[in-house]
Amino acid sequence: MRMVRNPEIVVNWPFIYSFFRMDSPAAATHRYFTFQFALLCLSNVLFSASFNMMIPELPAYLTAMGGENYKGWIIALFTLMAGISRPFSGKLTDTVGRVPVMMVGSIVCVVCSLLYPMLHTIAGFLLLRFFHGFSTGFKPTATSAYGADVVHESRRGEALGALAIGYTVGSSIGPIIGSYLVVHYSFNSMFVASAALALGSVAILFNIRETLPNPQPFRWKLLHIPRHEIIELSALKPALILLLLSVSLGACVTLAPDFSASLGMMNKGIFFTCFTITSLGIRLIAGKSSDRYGRPLVLFFSSLVMMVSMLVLAFTHSAWMLLLGSGIFGMSLGMNSPTVAAWAVDRCAVENRGRAVATVYIALEAGIGGGALLSAWLYGYPSHTFLYAFLLPAICAGISMLLLVSWMKQSKAN
Repeated sequence: MRMVRNPEIVVNWPFIYSFFRMDSPAAATHRYFTFQFALLCLSNVLFSASFNMMIPELPAYLTAMGGENYKGWIIALFTLMAGISRPFSGKLTDTVGRVPVMMVGSIVCVVCSLLYPMLHTIAGFLLLRFFHGFSTGFKPTATSAYGADVVHESRRGEALGALAIGYTVGSSIGPIIGSYLVVHYSFNSMFVASAALALGSVAILFNIRETLPNPQPFRWKLLHIPRHEIIELSALKPALILLLLSVSLGACVTLAPDFSASLGMMNKGIFFTCFTITSLGIRLIAGKSSDRYGRPLVLFFSSLVMMVSMLVLAFTHSAWMLLLGSGIFGMSLGMNSPTVAAWAVDRCAVENRGRAVATVYIALEAGIGGGALLSAWLYGYPSHTFLYAFLLPAICAGISMLLLVSWMKQSKAN
């Protein structure tokens, strides 16, 4: 099968057929799943489980402090810091190296997890959530750049999908473990477990080789980010799509704990595990399909599935409907995450990979943070209802579909 340099130009509509096809002979010659790659995936599992295990229980933890009205800020502050730190992580990834940046992100997770039991005020908790976001501002940026370094472009989407599987496994097991520890032991036990998992991620990174050619020693001057280095312009299209789709993620992580409790589900982590399991099952398939048929086409189907999932959640009235909506939502997440990162890397120069990945992750944080705040506001006004809180991300997914159709038509015309 002939490989095309710019997959954005290719639109081939027999998309579903790609789910059942094997790799082309050309792509099969480019192996990427080495021992080093496996270590990176394992590090992703531990890192993801570390901070995701807290998400279902933090609303109740904040409520116990008297901060029920600040639930929307739990995710919003986390993603705000993650977004602020992305330009710095992108530049350091392209200069100091991939591995040091990943290590910094994991170490921040260790420190912040240990600090939660020491802060007993609403202001202290919210400030810590803000600084905790620094971790996800650093590690995923460098991880995606590392993945792009070690794989041939013909399998880039597949490789980034494999990396995302590690992240997804952590996202799946973390919430259930966190809720189990809180129900049977205490919040403090959850925080200690979170720190231990992040520490494991750091230990693994000591055994991973650097892939950046000629990395520079760290200098404070590298933290100066000129205006033109904040955003990679070639990544704006993928970033806009991710911004629109991640509004739904902000809504889900903010409202799912209350939604689960209102329907009688004791373990609030089940919702998160359900959508991460379905996203796990589709990531590699979506990555392969985007390598073969183009990133925009996969993202179109991802947007369609996302809109359906949000509509199901908007009209949910039972625990089974909630889990159904969660499962469909996970399918969309699994399709868009590796595809957007691969699309951004496709469109940028090799020396700007870190900045391109950082740009799409800035959009991710903006979408999650905005979705968290808006969904919390819509849930509480004028009455406690989940309908409008989930209709908003459904509309955003519809806008994403329209943009992608327009861009694919323009590509065909050219």
